[in-house]
Amino acid sequence: MTLTHSSAGSASRRPLGGLRQSRAGMAFVAAYVVLLIAFGIVPTAYAVYFAFTDAGGVFTGFDNFVTTAQDFRFVPAIGHVALYLLFWLVSLVVIVVGLALLLHRLASGAASKALRFLFYIPGALAGAASVLVWLFMLDPTVSPVSALLGALGYDTFGQVIAPGHLPVLFTLIAFWTGAGGWIVVIYGALNNIPQDVMEAARIDGAGPWQTAWRVQIPMLRKWIVYMVILAFAGGAQLFVEPQLLSLASVGVAGRDYSLNQLSYDFAFQMNNINGAAAVSVELLVVSLSAAAVFVARSGFFDAD
Repeated sequence: MTLTHSSAGSASRRPLGGLRQSRAGMAFVAAYVVLLIAFGIVPTAYAVYFAFTDAGGVFTGFDNFVTTAQDFRFVPAIGHVALYLLFWLVSLVVIVVGLALLLHRLASGAASKALRFLFYIPGALAGAASVLVWLFMLDPTVSPVSALLGALGYDTFGQVIAPGHLPVLFTLIAFWTGAGGWIVVIYGALNNIPQDVMEAARIDGAGPWQTAWRVQIPMLRKWIVYMVILAFAGGAQLFVEPQLLSLASVGVAGRDYSLNQLSYDFAFQMNNINGAAAVSVELLVVSLSAAAVFVARSGFFDAD
């Protein structure tokens, strides 16, 4: 009888504990949903409304999209962003995964902890602050690496930020700022790989390279896809780097280098809010489409 009452008591307590956990979870989700609606869905719907109407609120179909696409700066901006995304995503995947694997090989020693901390420090700087640091680094007259810039044949700031160099420079800035956090994330994912899988690879005679290529990287696939999706969405919205570089170089870099800059120019220089909204909606559609392709091709939501 004692066991029966004890079992009944524990059974009656479980639903109560589960209900409390459920309420706590719903409270956290509710806060996120409110912020998502207020700062995500509503502004997006507002932008879509502007993209398909004129200044008087009259529906115009795709006229705003046609107008912005016919602007002489539109196609070059697409090319600039596409080239930057190519450099950014390739360097992110190759170098971040490589460094995470290297850190994992160092196990939990002091060197691994120190490197993880150092990788993460640049992420503490906001985008604008990070660009300002790089403006200082890229000016041969004040840069602490002026000797290196001189050896490469760059004696002036204008030579360093020549238009042909911008995709690489923006990639360096983005990588320095954002890669450290992703290295820590991928490193954490590596720690979740079951030890018996790693041990089986060693027993089968797999060396470090074979283990990384045939075991660890395939098991990191979903994390890598997640990183690529977010990096693509962020990279497609390139704005702070070319905007500040344009101001610092007195227009050498151009204030219409990226699509986001072009959207900003439509809104605040040409007073064409509807055209700016059209460019923004195009960026949204491209980012969502790319994310859908990555998810579908990678089996992101498939059960392992």
